[in-house]
Amino acid sequence: MRVILFTGKGGVGKTTTAAATAVQAARQGIKTLVMSTDAAHSLGDALGVVLSLAADHPDAPVDPVVEVEPGLYALQLSAAHNVRRSWRSVQDYLLTVLNSVGVDPIVAEEMTELPGADEIVALLELRAQVESGPWDLVIVDCAPTAETLRLLALPEALAWHLDRLMPAQRGLLRRLRPAAAAAAGLPMPELQVMESLVRWREALQDIRSILTAEGTSVRLVLTPERVVIAESRRTLTSLRLYGFAVDQVMVNRVFPQPDEESTDTAWLAGWNQAQQRGLSEVRHSFEPLPIVITPYLPHEPVGADALAALAQARTGEIRDVLTLAPVLAMTVQPDDDGYLLTLPLPLVTAAQVDLKRRGDELLVAVGNHRRVLSLPSVLRRCIVMGATVRGATLRVRFMPDERVWPADD
Repeated sequence: MRVILFTGKGGVGKTTTAAATAVQAARQGIKTLVMSTDAAHSLGDALGVVLSLAADHPDAPVDPVVEVEPGLYALQLSAAHNVRRSWRSVQDYLLTVLNSVGVDPIVAEEMTELPGADEIVALLELRAQVESGPWDLVIVDCAPTAETLRLLALPEALAWHLDRLMPAQRGLLRRLRPAAAAAAGLPMPELQVMESLVRWREALQDIRSILTAEGTSVRLVLTPERVVIAESRRTLTSLRLYGFAVDQVMVNRVFPQPDEESTDTAWLAGWNQAQQRGLSEVRHSFEPLPIVITPYLPHEPVGADALAALAQARTGEIRDVLTLAPVLAMTVQPDDDGYLLTLPLPLVTAAQVDLKRRGDELLVAVGNHRRVLSLPSVLRRCIVMGATVRGATLRVRFMPDERVWPADD
């Protein structure tokens, strides 16, 4: 199955772009679901239909998926009640632990809320549609970039924390619970808590596998304005840091170029010049990624027919929606007398990257975004010798640690 996520700075036309792509795909005979995780709930407005919210309360519809036209279906997500309820057993245990060490109950309640509950609803629904839906293509209209980056980074980050909540020897812990509690001075988790953690961990593994699969990619939506381009550059770097494939840059609301007989005002001529400079910066920043240009139409594209016309008006390096994007993942290869770890990291210099080794993990930070990489076993017995950023790639050299590698005879 093909999954495409659309993201971009708020107000750049991300929802319209996602909806237009979905309409075009459906009319090409591709069975398509377009779903929105954006709290603005504007997907239905763009499609010209009323979408029921996929909420988990008694009045919610049994099937919130709406057929827009033959081959095209839409889904709007909302609240997170069931997700929070399923977390409750874990939260109760954490509250007991915090209470035993004297943390204020109100503070403890806030500390133990499920991180990113609303985002998890979207991810769980995406997993459900990918695993059991009848679709050839799932298009996700994501929230603006900051929320999208949090959404996409959440499975790996939350799984990392869950690993630390789950003791490695769960069976042993169950048998030795009284002794373990006495030794730790803290209450030990009940079996129900451990089972909940295991289910959450498995779900997050599934979601991470979907987001990083060969058939999943992200498309950046932007307008040719300096502030938007600057944010989009940072977004591309962050997406690659987290290991996500970006297969297209879509530039929206580009004014048509005036012809020789044009009577454009100075105001419009100024915008044309500014946009041409912006387009030049887009190409310089994002090539070799395919760049698609969407013109500023004389009317608002609302409804399936108008969205299809918008998609038809696009120009540039247009990729078929079913074409798979190349996945540039982290690699580890032998290098001279050691090993070389590489991680695609475009649009940054070495000075912008913060790198730390912590036990069996490598912490990579760029700006406000940080990723914790679990090192493969061969690198856990090595020491970091140096790192560079070259060719849009972070390269970290490791050498075997003589204290743990057997000496040659």
